[in-house]
Amino acid sequence: MTEPATAPARGRWKFWLTTLLVFAGIGAAIFAPILRKRMSRAAQLQQQSEEQARRELIQPVPMNPSDPRVKAELFWLSAADSSMLAPVGVELPLSSDPLLRSKQVLNTLLAGPVDIELRTLPPDAVLLAFYILPDGTAIADFSEALATSIPSGIQSEQLAVDSMTHTLEANVPQVKRLKILIHGQEVETLAGHVDLTGTFAVNAEAGPAAGKTGASLSRR
Repeated sequence: MTEPATAPARGRWKFWLTTLLVFAGIGAAIFAPILRKRMSRAAQLQQQSEEQARRELIQPVPMNPSDPRVKAELFWLSAADSSMLAPVGVELPLSSDPLLRSKQVLNTLLAGPVDIELRTLPPDAVLLAFYILPDGTAIADFSEALATSIPSGIQSEQLAVDSMTHTLEANVPQVKRLKILIHGQEVETLAGHVDLTGTFAVNAEAGPAAGKTGASLSRR
């Protein structure tokens, strides 16, 4: 008598187990892409948080109010022709020390003009470090945003570099040429076109530095 009663119960148990496994498989198929997307988003947010924390630790070189105010020239896009740069006079308390002065003008350049449409550099780019070698070569190390956030193209990349070299030339005569690094590393191009493996002339009278000069590379 016991055996006939046990068989149906065992069959029902197998049925419900099979049903549960089927629903589990369907649920996994539906929610796996959503889970992957959420995990990817969480990783992006973590990366952004780390970048934000690093940005907060690396504060721009402060302006000293006791330094004499001078009319600095910063080069942003021309309001009349966005394919060209135009000097803009800005009164700033600039240090007489070439290193600090360079950081001050570059950070002001990164901050951008009043008209954000005239920016030459990405708003989230950060100047991580800056050095001037004895031969007048300046080394500027920027965050990855300089390369990843700038519009890719020969013109936009060249204008970004030119805005830095022209600004340094106008305000820091001790800087003769500029070397650009991205997050402490030499990279081949800025965003696919302008060659960053060499240096860029700042003072035309300084003469060429050892190695090649930065140029535009055609990338397709």
